[in-house]
Amino acid sequence: MSCDNNNMGILARRRIEAEIIKPIYDVMVREIGKARAQAIIGEAIEQAAIQAGRDFAAQEPQGANLQSFVALQYLWEKDNALDVKVIDSDEQQYNYDVTRCRYAEMYHEMGLGEIGHLLSCARDDKFIVGYAPEVELERTTTIMSGAPRCDFRYHVKKQDKP
Repeated sequence: MSCDNNNMGILARRRIEAEIIKPIYDVMVREIGKARAQAIIGEAIEQAAIQAGRDFAAQEPQGANLQSFVALQYLWEKDNALDVKVIDSDEQQYNYDVTRCRYAEMYHEMGLGEIGHLLSCARDDKFIVGYAPEVELERTTTIMSGAPRCDFRYHVKKQDKP
């Protein structure tokens, strides 16, 4: 994913990607089985997410960090894609819950519910690795997996003192 055109929200990008991935996934399931197809899709998406994070970071004139990441959130929320409740946001943490996720709704509508977590949710912790490696995501639940909310807990890793 290139970050050159930030006019398009992430939800719209994910729909286009899913329309391309669906027939490929269907053939892969037929030819090599569901487990292997999901492993391949998962690995490819994770690698793409790390690279997307690096690409976005390269566009940050002051360098990528937690605050610049927070400033990008509008891209994921665009088109009313997410209902978000911010819990904490400061220099060291950005914690929020998602209570409605149109990404999950879209994947289910497209017949991709069984791999929606690979196409979207699994990107989140990998994107931040590429974008700001000093920040990590902890998440215990997602709407995609049937929970009532997604709990995003980003924090700057503790630095070990020499």
